[in-house]
Amino acid sequence: MNPILPGGVIGILGGGQLGRMSTFKAKQLGYKVVVLDPTPGCPCGQVVDEQIVASFDDELALRQLAEKCEVITYEFENVDSRAVELLEQLGRKVFPDSQALKISQNRWAEKEFLRRSGVGVADFFKVASLADLETAMQQIGFPGLLKTATGGYDGKGQVVLYNEDDARQAFATLNHPALIWEKKVTFVKELSVICGRNQAGEIVTYPAVENIHVENILDMSLAPAEAPAHVQAEAQHIARTIAEQLKLVGVCGVEMFLLPDETILVNEIAPRPHNSGHYTLEACLCSQFEQHIRAICGLPLGSTDLKGYAVMVNILGTGAGNRLAGLEQVLQNSQLAVHLYGKSSAAARRKMGHLTALSPHSLAEARGWALEARAKLKWV
Repeated sequence: MNPILPGGVIGILGGGQLGRMSTFKAKQLGYKVVVLDPTPGCPCGQVVDEQIVASFDDELALRQLAEKCEVITYEFENVDSRAVELLEQLGRKVFPDSQALKISQNRWAEKEFLRRSGVGVADFFKVASLADLETAMQQIGFPGLLKTATGGYDGKGQVVLYNEDDARQAFATLNHPALIWEKKVTFVKELSVICGRNQAGEIVTYPAVENIHVENILDMSLAPAEAPAHVQAEAQHIARTIAEQLKLVGVCGVEMFLLPDETILVNEIAPRPHNSGHYTLEACLCSQFEQHIRAICGLPLGSTDLKGYAVMVNILGTGAGNRLAGLEQVLQNSQLAVHLYGKSSAAARRKMGHLTALSPHSLAEARGWALEARAKLKWV
């Protein structure tokens, strides 16, 4: 495919912060952007050239998007894959493609894809009935995780299981036709790697980062992860393998567990820019968002080298108010960058923004700056 030249139009399904930050980088490269999202004035809608206000399954709106754009992407994986298939049937290139989307949307398909790709995953068992649940208890054992095969994110749609009573209660509570039982693994760190691949098959990986979650929501990413060189190399190799097997065009976040024996298991994949890659906006010459735009537009990929030690922390809403106080104090540190997403309501636990600290000296210094800065921010 010939590259899409500056001045061309990129379409985005989904109007959240990932689309917003991708749009900033698309415009930096000279592209126009149209977003389809049902919420007027959504974070991405505030910065694009045009927003089509419609649901993601609105066929007329999808046809309008296809007519207006030369290439289309999506910023979250809960878009109906049939919408992406329709865009493909209309002759429009969608990256990543509908097959990648379908794999990432279904934990059954995802685990089987990963296993076929030769990368390690926790033991799992498909659960579609009470009989399957009993078999899973015997074959996989406790502790375990019972998850819905579709629709889960940020810890939703899953229950930790320690005994048979837990399992039967979770089965009834989740009340979902397609579940998956996973062995709960003991890990020393949660890692992720952002990988980019373009239409020519060129692949780049960013360094593995360590992720710290609080109540199942990403709280902090530390780049690079403090891990032996061979662990860094293996994590990036796994991400490259997945990108190749997925025939990825765009960027993909690969979430992993590092076990005590330094084995790496893949938890899940997200074929889009990823929360744990936000640090790349300041820490790398080419951020994950620019990398994504380059890949889907047929351009050469950019450098993933780090400029320093980076720590990203999420800024969550509290429900106390929608204005953020303390920014004037935070920005006194010239090594900090703050990104707010333009969301109208700072509901409790909602991702409202993030900040990144960049240190030339150490992760510890960057982490200290990031936590100190976030503590100064307050919703009023």
